[in-house]
Amino acid sequence: MLKETSPSVCLTFDFDAISLWIGTFKAASPSMISRGEFGVIGAKRILDLLERYGILTTWFVPGHTAETFPDIVKEVHARGHEIAHHGYCHENPVLLDEAQEREILEKGINALENTVGERPLGYRSPSWDLSPHTISLLLEYNFLYDSSMMGSDFHPYWCRLGDQFDTVSPYRFGRPVNLVEMPVTWGLDDFPAFEYVSLPNKLYPGLRAPDQVFPIWMGDFDYMRQREPDGVFILTFHPQVIGRGHRML
Repeated sequence: MLKETSPSVCLTFDFDAISLWIGTFKAASPSMISRGEFGVIGAKRILDLLERYGILTTWFVPGHTAETFPDIVKEVHARGHEIAHHGYCHENPVLLDEAQEREILEKGINALENTVGERPLGYRSPSWDLSPHTISLLLEYNFLYDSSMMGSDFHPYWCRLGDQFDTVSPYRFGRPVNLVEMPVTWGLDDFPAFEYVSLPNKLYPGLRAPDQVFPIWMGDFDYMRQREPDGVFILTFHPQVIGRGHRML
């Protein structure tokens, strides 16, 4: 008989707001950009729900969001939630050289520090992509953890430096470093399940019913509770996505 355990759960929110649409999707349309503006409404609903149940969470906030909507970011922090780094304008580090990535990392740190008065200790890459330079930069700037990789599901692990790979020989693993990875997965993320995005070369169909998605999330949670007693269950939400009325219900 499987033993019942008390699970550890991390609810995390990527408060991309407008930065996702003008940064990642290069939007010029006021209509598309306004979808990010709705994130503030979603954030307020989420904060009230979390307070009702006494739940503390982590919010990964781009510097652009902190500077565009400082009042709501301050409120997130004032209600006891952690504020962590999520780029400046939702830039994918893979598309940057080392100098650009350093500049954006510093800009995001400064924006969050100026807004809430605390330096972020956690980092989540926009688009969950890390460059070959990201880990060394996070160590240099004294981050404690990253939450962008998928090498495990329910067990945090140490990030590495010095991995080497090609297509003609086995993967060579580098050395572990003092940076904890809090692993993520697209299956436990609300954006691909719910958000509809139509681009010239890409379509995100989204728009699934909550009762189609909840069993996926609950299935992973139940597996962890039953078979991984020391596991950590990490869900990723976006206020502009999960904050819609029928999803809040």
